[in-house]
Amino acid sequence: MWSSRKGCVLPQFVPRTLSTGMRAAQREGDVTGKRVFVIEDERNISEAIRFILTRDGWQVDVNCDGHSALESLRAAPPDMVILDLMLPGISGFDILRALRADPATQAVPVLMLTAKGQSADRDEAERLGVSRFMTKPFANAEVVAAVREMTGT
Repeated sequence: MWSSRKGCVLPQFVPRTLSTGMRAAQREGDVTGKRVFVIEDERNISEAIRFILTRDGWQVDVNCDGHSALESLRAAPPDMVILDLMLPGISGFDILRALRADPATQAVPVLMLTAKGQSADRDEAERLGVSRFMTKPFANAEVVAAVREMTGT
């Protein structure tokens, strides 16, 4: 199923069956109801992240537009954010700066997942208050582990 928002095509992954891992997570109650907000403009990457996290029991919202993502985040802060650095219209740094300046979102963990892995980018992200920095390409297990670690689940 697909939906369109502000000119972006956003994947709406709806699993047909629950995976064993997701059933176990729901039985244990460790991630059920936890929400991850992904801000990523590359459809294949956002689909992959949504799939691996949904399979692990997370509710995953995806937005490819930084401006509308900020509005959504302020309206309903998630348990964590996965943020790309290079986005159309507004950079991941600007989004991170806005999140840390807003009392409603300043404590939300942010995983910056980007193709820009230069030390200057890492330093700037850390200066702005990123919780963790990870470069693309990424291993699925690394992303799941980072999300679990950052949310304490």
